[in-house]
Amino acid sequence: MKSDYPTLLATLQRFAEISKTRPLTLGEAIDSIDEAAYAFIAIILALPFLQPIPLGPLSVAGGLAFAALGWQLWQGHATPALPQKLRHVVLSAHIWGLLSRVCLKFLGFCRRFTKPRLTQLVSGRQGQKMGGFILLAAGLLMAIPFGVLPLNNTLPALSILFYGFAELEDDGLMVIVSLFWLVVTVLYFSAFFIALWILGNGALDFFHHPLGATLR
Repeated sequence: MKSDYPTLLATLQRFAEISKTRPLTLGEAIDSIDEAAYAFIAIILALPFLQPIPLGPLSVAGGLAFAALGWQLWQGHATPALPQKLRHVVLSAHIWGLLSRVCLKFLGFCRRFTKPRLTQLVSGRQGQKMGGFILLAAGLLMAIPFGVLPLNNTLPALSILFYGFAELEDDGLMVIVSLFWLVVTVLYFSAFFIALWILGNGALDFFHHPLGATLR
C-alpha cells in the first residue's frame, strides 16, 4: 500500500464505511495497511491523545503500545504487531468518521509545508532506528501515570504525529520537529517534578518550623 496523505484519508474513510456494516477491530484495520502500517498507526492512534485532558489508564495503555511499536521498528521489523488487548478494541463508525475528519484537518494544514527533504533521516535502517527511538521514547513518556497533569498526552502525541508526517512525505525536517516535541515533553515533565519537589520540601520546612509546629 502506498504511504501518503490521500491513501491515509481514503483508508480511514474505508474503515468508517466498513464499521457501519460490522464491527471493525484495530487489529483487523492495521493488518490491512501492510508496509504503510507504522506511519498510519502513529497518526491514527495519536489523534485521540491530542486532547489536553489527562486520560488516566488509557494514556498508560496507549503509551505502552507506542513504546512496543517503537521497539519493533528499532529492531527492524517490517510490519508491526499490536498488543492483543489493543488489537481487539472495536471502534464504532462514529469514531472512525471522527478520526477521518480530524486527520483531514491536520493533514490539510501540514501539507502546506511538508515535502521530501533530509531523506536520510527517514529512509533505510537509519530511518527505522530514528522512528523507533521516537515512538519508544514518546510512548514511555505518555505512559507515565501523572493523573491530573494537563498536556501529558498531547506533547508526546505531537511527537508521534510528526513522525507519521515525516514518514508519509519522506520529510526529515518533520523528524527534527518530532524530536523537538520530545524535548519539550521532557522539559515540561521535568518542570512538573521539580515543582513537586520544591513544594514538598516547602511543606516539610513549614511543619518543622516553630509556627508550623504550633499550628499542629
